[in-house]
Amino acid sequence: MNKWDKSEKIEKKEEGIYSIGEPDLKSIYTGSQAIKKAPKIYGVPSGIEGLDNLFFIVTSENGKIIKKSLGGIPAYSVFNITGVSDTGKSLMVEQFAVKQASLGEKVAFITVETPANFLVSSLKLRANAMGLNFEKFEDNIILIDAASSTRLRENIPDLLSTLAYVIQNYKVNFTIIDSVTGLFETKEMLARSIVRRLFNFMKKWYQTALFVSQKRSGHEELTAEAAGGYAVGHIVDGTMVLAKELIDSSFKAKLYKKEIGEIIRLFRIDGCRMCGHDTKTRFLEITEEGLVVIKEPISKVK
Repeated sequence: MNKWDKSEKIEKKEEGIYSIGEPDLKSIYTGSQAIKKAPKIYGVPSGIEGLDNLFFIVTSENGKIIKKSLGGIPAYSVFNITGVSDTGKSLMVEQFAVKQASLGEKVAFITVETPANFLVSSLKLRANAMGLNFEKFEDNIILIDAASSTRLRENIPDLLSTLAYVIQNYKVNFTIIDSVTGLFETKEMLARSIVRRLFNFMKKWYQTALFVSQKRSGHEELTAEAAGGYAVGHIVDGTMVLAKELIDSSFKAKLYKKEIGEIIRLFRIDGCRMCGHDTKTRFLEITEEGLVVIKEPISKVK
């Protein structure tokens, strides 16, 4: 084959590629171009005892590899918080919202399950338990009541338009959706596309976001699977898995050092694209005051 034959084949191949569709040149970046737009990653305090030091970055100092705690959830990340009912998912995001609001940050809270007037009472209780005066920062939390609005629950473009308005007018940097499952509970086949739209929106607006999602009863307790399937968790930056287990045998009682009939709660971070993270399964406690606390790894039980 001479060079002319080769050139002709390349031209024909290119014709075949471009006949499929038009290339999107705006989507192409060199590494240096992309890095200019990359935000600096830092830790965002969660308000959840025992969680913030479970995220870290690795840097090099004087030729040595150093692991540094982020001191919080990685900024600009979108996390899925999944588990069965009564594991502490809503408590976690409420603590996060209260913590950020108390620091002077604006938080958009999309409530899909509980009407806004009931949710705000819960947020006030969470603040009181955390030793904070809710009245001092209550307007830093902007509630979007999708629980009372069928239009917002059923129409994702309207929901995102409402959220964009809130972000622009209230200078919001943090968004919570409790729960994202409520946005596709009657159309689970669309779960991936809905979560993808939400995820892309959060990235476009540089939000640090928490999505609560519900596990079905048939799902394994400590997997990242949630309503909508595993792919929902794969779309986001990471998943926090919450679980509970009934001590119903002498084996479990001995394993966990608990009495038969008690319930233990467990917590695990299932991946994080943004930074390093602790991989151990840990005990999770809900205190009498109604706060979630992340405890020691279950491997430390002797």
